[in-house]
Amino acid sequence: MSENTAAGSAPPAAPAPARRRTILAWALWDWGSASFQAVVTTFVFTVYLTSGAFGEEADVSAKLGTALTIAGVAIALLAPVLGRLTDAGGRRKQWLGINTAVVIASMVLLVLVAPGEQYLILGLVLLAIGNVAFEFASVSYNSMITQLATPRTLGRVSGFGWGMGYIGGIVLLTLVLVGFILPDTGWFGATSDEGWNVRIAMVLCAFWFAVFAIPVFIAVPGVPADDSSPVHGLASGYRELFRSVAGLWRDSKQTLFFLIASAVFRDGLSGVFTFAGIIAARSFGFEPQTVILFAIAANVISGTATILGGMVEDRFSAKGVILASLASIVICMLLVFALAPLGPWVFWAFGLAGAAFVGPVQAASRSYLARLIPPGREGEIFGLYATTGRAVSFLAPAAFTVAVRIGGTTLSGVLGIVLVLLVGLLLLIPVRRSSKQAPV
Repeated sequence: MSENTAAGSAPPAAPAPARRRTILAWALWDWGSASFQAVVTTFVFTVYLTSGAFGEEADVSAKLGTALTIAGVAIALLAPVLGRLTDAGGRRKQWLGINTAVVIASMVLLVLVAPGEQYLILGLVLLAIGNVAFEFASVSYNSMITQLATPRTLGRVSGFGWGMGYIGGIVLLTLVLVGFILPDTGWFGATSDEGWNVRIAMVLCAFWFAVFAIPVFIAVPGVPADDSSPVHGLASGYRELFRSVAGLWRDSKQTLFFLIASAVFRDGLSGVFTFAGIIAARSFGFEPQTVILFAIAANVISGTATILGGMVEDRFSAKGVILASLASIVICMLLVFALAPLGPWVFWAFGLAGAAFVGPVQAASRSYLARLIPPGREGEIFGLYATTGRAVSFLAPAAFTVAVRIGGTTLSGVLGIVLVLLVGLLLLIPVRRSSKQAPV
């Protein structure tokens, strides 16, 4: 598999620009899917599941980590193969629909998870299933970007999708907080008794995702089957996967190098969000409601910056956006660490400044990779993109923990995350494009 056109064959024609309403329909899936990422897995349901009602906190947290680890292994093993199968069979949109439906169903069933140790396993299983299905759906969803954008508009379209995801998550998170979490009696008369406020909120999140996922299936066309593909099942899929990795090493090393670099710096970005709340609370004295307000502000800023970053990317380059953004995040985090004695305003100022660069890195990474992928291999390579990201998901937590142990304070963990981001940045610098590729 080469990143250049095969010798002796004409280069594929660039796709015609998609209508704005088609791009909007595609991006609405991102808007809706944020209900799972922002509300279920980050701010609301996992917090509820690790409360004292389900058992001793450390034990419950360990079981949650185990469940998500098992889900991550399943994703790592299956995502690239399923991506290749969907490409070969022309079933990209169908599998997006199937996996989206599984995510929504798992969210609806969370209403059954009442506060009690006997319901913990049910909650963990539903979270794991939802995570696996969400990652599989994301492979198909990310692959669609090449149907919607030309080489000149990839950054703008990718940034718009990421931005919609951020903003959609914040809108829904605000609705859930105002309507279910903060008041004594929320919408639909739900109270915190038996966890009904959280459980009903999960049904609302499922409905939100279902409604906003519909447009992509109506507006975005399917892709034709590849009758020449040797992939017809899991066994042949794995065989072709190993051939693809070997082919990347032989013919498209830059794509492979990018996958490795992006895996590292994307895990660093994950660490930024995972530990930001802990650092705010433990090192800067933020109250829980202040942490939530900071999270909302950070995501709004990041979402807006993502949309603007896509426009900058199309004018300059995706790699330039990634490098500049990573460097800016590192500088902001170092300032948070160095100026911490001056008070909470330091975290507000430089934490929010750093948040402005997170979204542009994520969006530019997706469009950068899309420019490197040979036509017809989108599902396969985006599957590898998901796999490599999962394969090093231990880096940021490990670096954070080691830094805290050495430094003796939670604030020291900032340096661990900075180290991961710097390694990813340094790995990306030597990645280059072929002279026959569109600018990246």
